[in-house]
Formats: sequence, structure tokens, C-alpha cells
Amino acid sequence: MPISINQAYASEVMVLPSDNLQEMIDNANDGDTLILSAGRYRGNFVIYRAIHLTTTPDDQQKAIIDAQGDGHAILLKNSHISIENLTIENWGSDLTEQHSGIYSDEKASHLVIQNNYLKGDGFGIWLQKGESIHVINNTIEGNLALRSADRGNGIQLSIVKNVEVRDNEVFHTRDGLYIISSQDNVLENNTLHDLRYGIHYMYSHSNKVLNNLAYNTRAGYALMSSRNLIVDGNSTLDSEDYGFLMNFITSSTISNNYIKNVWTKPENKVLGRDGKGLFVYNSAYNSIYGNVIDTTEIGIHLTAGSEHTKVYANSFIDNPTQVKYVSNKNQEWSQEGVGNYWSNYLGWDMNNDKIGDVVFEPNDGIDKLVWQYPEMKMLMDSPAVIILRWVQRQFPILKPSGVKDSFPLMKSPHASQSAENSNIELSLVQLNVKDVH
Repeated sequence: MPISINQAYASEVMVLPSDNLQEMIDNANDGDTLILSAGRYRGNFVIYRAIHLTTTPDDQQKAIIDAQGDGHAILLKNSHISIENLTIENWGSDLTEQHSGIYSDEKASHLVIQNNYLKGDGFGIWLQKGESIHVINNTIEGNLALRSADRGNGIQLSIVKNVEVRDNEVFHTRDGLYIISSQDNVLENNTLHDLRYGIHYMYSHSNKVLNNLAYNTRAGYALMSSRNLIVDGNSTLDSEDYGFLMNFITSSTISNNYIKNVWTKPENKVLGRDGKGLFVYNSAYNSIYGNVIDTTEIGIHLTAGSEHTKVYANSFIDNPTQVKYVSNKNQEWSQEGVGNYWSNYLGWDMNNDKIGDVVFEPNDGIDKLVWQYPEMKMLMDSPAVIILRWVQRQFPILKPSGVKDSFPLMKSPHASQSAENSNIELSLVQLNVKDVH
């Protein structure tokens, strides 16, 4: 993406590894392009000018910025800076000092960070207080030898506006994309894997999270203390604790996402730790529709006042516990005659309108007793429990508060989407096999 400052007077400057790169950066004029030849450039470089730092197409990612294990590799101190096609590695590991491959804490605008490969211990790209920034098609790799808590995040946005983060791949960092106190940003089509959280939101409003893929995480998407989010078309596969974690999320739309295989590993199993496709905690006035939640220990878990939420047109498939709902209020999970698809629904459709004739209620009083007293699980198939369930069905007045779907769908509306995501899963399996060999 071209820089608009002083284009009429801009020049291209070829740089060799034997040159003093910092001196050449300092001597550049706004709008100049510094083209790095293939080779290793050692040091911590500070950019005060509005310049374009890149390499030739033949040397793409062969020009290496090596921070030699300390500090920021590249520190941006101006607007209208572009960093493209470079390899950036070996920056510092001090998370308190926010050591990063590319770091900007100025009120900078119109930054472009594109087509770079970054590998290091600290944060990959840290952007703070800026706006109108593009972070596109970068690959960021952390250090798998470090504990997850000791690694930086791949891309960190703090107090920024109008930032586009698109087509990046992030892995082996702590979190893939971490966003705090940042508004009006778009995170789209990123691939995030082998992380704690794929995307992590804190105190950020009016953001869009679109068509991202997260896999091999503890949580694909951890959305916290934010409002007016649009979270649409994303996928999360093979998470251990959560597909989507929503904590104090309000006035947001969670739609058309694909959640598959959320299962706590046997060696990490403790009482109360189960893989949850959707975990909704203290979150209200949201719309959750068009999602597929497939093969998770608990399909959706709502608790701590998570009410006034519209839940409809979702597919809950092969989840041993479809719903865990902890509240004293009833909730209707359908909108305008459209409910959800439940793979364990046993009702019928006599008039062939594709809507079940029997209301679906995923939980009963026995379920709630088990949630309160987990030791009861060993009695689930006992004659006493079977009789109690029968009594509840015969005498509806004894039923506790809970979720009710009055218009359950007889067929999943997401058959084509499931097939498409199965192709994604197959591709990931093939990639993992290739990596092993």
C-alpha cells in the first residue's frame, strides 16, 4: 500500500547488510522507500520518518531484522510508516517492558504492516493509541519452549480505532489476537492455532470478528466486558475448555459460527471442568443464531443472570449435555416460530411443516440436582432416578424453571455448512500429518 506523504519527492534507497541501517533510516525523507537486500540486519531499529521499509520481490522475507534477544526489533515513532515483506526475529522476552517485534505506542495513523514473518518470545505486533492501521497477511510464531503464560500475544491492539487485522496466521504465542479498550476494528479471515485463546476481547466495543479460524486452543474466542460486537462466520475446532466464552457481553450478535470438538483432556479433568461449546456468563440482550455446536461436552451453558438472550436457528449436534442452564427464570429459545435443531429430539412432525409438534425441554429437575450435587452422576441410571424423571413428565407442575424450545427444527439448517467445515477439518488433519513427517 503506497504512502501518501511527499510522493513527488520520494526516492528509493537500496540497503545492504553491511550498511548502517539505523543511520539510513534517520537520513531518509518522509515518503522514501528503503529496500533491504537479503541478509541479516542486527539491532533495535527506531523509525522517526514516514517511510516504507521493505525488500525486493526476489528477496521477500530473506531480509532479516535480528534484535539479538533484547528490546523491540522495530519501534515506530511516526504515522504513515509501512513495514512489508521482512523477516523479524529474536526480539526481547520481557513482557513487562512489552518487548515486541513491531511496536508502536504513539498516536500514529495510517500504518501498514503486511506480508512479514515474525518469530520471537515477546509480543509479535503491539499497536497502541493509533488509528486507521492495516495489519495484513503476516505470520507470527511464538516460542513453544516457553510456558504459555511467559509468551507475549501475537497481535495486541490497545486503545486503537479503525484497525483492520486480516489474513494473518498466529501460533505458539499466548493469545493470537488480544484487543483491549479498542473501538471500531475489524478482525477478519485470520488463522489462529496452538494458543491459549485464539481471539481475546476486553473492554472493546463496536468491533467485528468475521470468518476467522481457531483450532487447538483452550478457548477459540474469549469475549469479555464488551458490547456491540458482531461475531459472524467464525470457526473453532478442537478447543479444550470453550468454543466461545462470553463474559459480560451485551447487545452483541453471535451468528453463523461453527464450533466442533470442545472436550477437556482426560489428564486435565477435574470436577466441574467440562468442554463448553458456548459459555454465556453474566451476559444479556444478545442474539445467538445460526450457529453449529457439534460434539462438545456441554453444548451451551448459561449462568449468572444471562437472560434476555435470543437463541434460535442453531444446530446442537451430538453434545452429551445439550444445555446447562442455571437460573430461576424460564427462557423461550425460538423466534417467530423458528426454534433450534436438537440431535436428541424425539418428537414428531405430523403436518410436515419441518417443526416438531412436541416442545423440546433439554433439562429437568434431575439435571439441576446433578449440577448442584455432581456426586449424583453415579446414580443416573438407577431405578429411583428413572422414576423421578417419569413423575416429572406426568406432572408438569413439578418441572423447574429452564429452557423451552416451542418450535424445534426437525432438520439441521446447516447441512452444507457442516460439510464445508468438515473439509476444513480434513485439511487440518492432513496438515498435521504432514508436519509429523
